[in-house]
Amino acid sequence: MSAATPPLLVLGWGNLSRGDDALGPLCVAALQDALPAHLRDRVEFLDDYQLQIEFALDLVGRARILFIDASLNCTAPYQVREAQPRHDSTISSHALSPDALLQVFVDLQGHAPPPATVLAIRGEAFELGEPMTASAQAHLQAAVAWGLDWIQR
Repeated sequence: MSAATPPLLVLGWGNLSRGDDALGPLCVAALQDALPAHLRDRVEFLDDYQLQIEFALDLVGRARILFIDASLNCTAPYQVREAQPRHDSTISSHALSPDALLQVFVDLQGHAPPPATVLAIRGEAFELGEPMTASAQAHLQAAVAWGLDWIQR
């Protein structure tokens, strides 16, 4: 790991214009704002509209990775799982799953990726122009607390 690469990467995605789909980027922003000063050089925060193949290069040199996204399918307020490299049907030039991104890392680097965790935050409304729901706001607060604990471990 190079001295310039923080050991932890927090990577969230979602569309701020689509209601609860904003949970990923908003969680990243909240974690960055709440991060204690003594940890700021240990964590890099990234967000985008979707997880893209190019992010495989951002995984290089990390000790741990946290992926954050909104989900209609997880239990409230959030669900956590370990990501594993695998080929899946989501891989394309525009978007992919955390597991597929880890597989891209393996394909490019020739070795196992750093340990990666997926934090899926329960959302309900994803329509364009909709505000975030009250329940998603509550789920976001719980996810931020969990995320801060993950970073400080």
